[in-house]
Amino acid sequence: MEFSGLAIAGGFMAVLGVSLAGLLAVANRKLYVFEDPRIGEVEELLPKSNCGACGQAGCRAFAEKAVAGEVVPAQCTVSSPEQRDDIADLLGVAAGDIEKKVARLACAGGRHVAFLRARYAGHDSCRAAAVVSGGGKECAWGCLGLADCMNVCDFGAIHMDLHGLPMVDADKCAACNDCVEICPKGLFSLEPVSRQLWVACKSQADGDTAEAACEVACTACGKCVADAPPGLMKLAGNLAAINYELNVWATRKPIERCPTGAIVWFDNPNHPVRGPVAKKILRNEPLPVLH
Repeated sequence: MEFSGLAIAGGFMAVLGVSLAGLLAVANRKLYVFEDPRIGEVEELLPKSNCGACGQAGCRAFAEKAVAGEVVPAQCTVSSPEQRDDIADLLGVAAGDIEKKVARLACAGGRHVAFLRARYAGHDSCRAAAVVSGGGKECAWGCLGLADCMNVCDFGAIHMDLHGLPMVDADKCAACNDCVEICPKGLFSLEPVSRQLWVACKSQADGDTAEAACEVACTACGKCVADAPPGLMKLAGNLAAINYELNVWATRKPIERCPTGAIVWFDNPNHPVRGPVAKKILRNEPLPVLH
């Protein structure tokens, strides 16, 4: 009797196992979602940095969009031209032509031209310094120079210059947005390289106050506004601003009479040029602490 019960139980479990296996097999066939094998092939051709510069969550997501025809290979700005061409050949599409963007810094106030009101001593980070009375710089909007942007850049596109100011190597910049997000002063933005006219300042102080804090600050003198094509530039909160949507910004005229050189022109993405009347800064030593 005991043996019979065990046999029945064993038989039941066997039937149950076979039934469940059959159900799983049917479900697998019914619920199977086909994945285009080209997705994996495209992903293998990508740099696998998962930086998000393309606007997608990562390289896998970009590969899926590329195979679906929703993005073009050129939108992966980290890939080399050869990699983009390989992806285009694989998918049988054009690589596309996307204008390169680079990170631009709205500050030129290195230690040799910008004053400190106090020396910061603490964790070596811009974000940490910013919560301690703004970081000690006389200009409340200025770069703190503690290299958070350089440290977060996975592409080696940012280095600190002699005066503690971030310098962006446009050739290496992937426009990944990391420096934009980490800067506590909001000084970085991603700009198309064709935007050669740039305001290298973010101070909202009045002219005399701004220049007393930093020798290369925008003083809101209005000369750039007067010299620019109508509507191209304006003063907004004691700071010059460029209306890039006007599409007449490809002119050097606004930099010509800028007295501090706060308005610059990029001859190439790595070379900002100041106007001829801008004060010449020959000093290399840091300025003293004011208080």
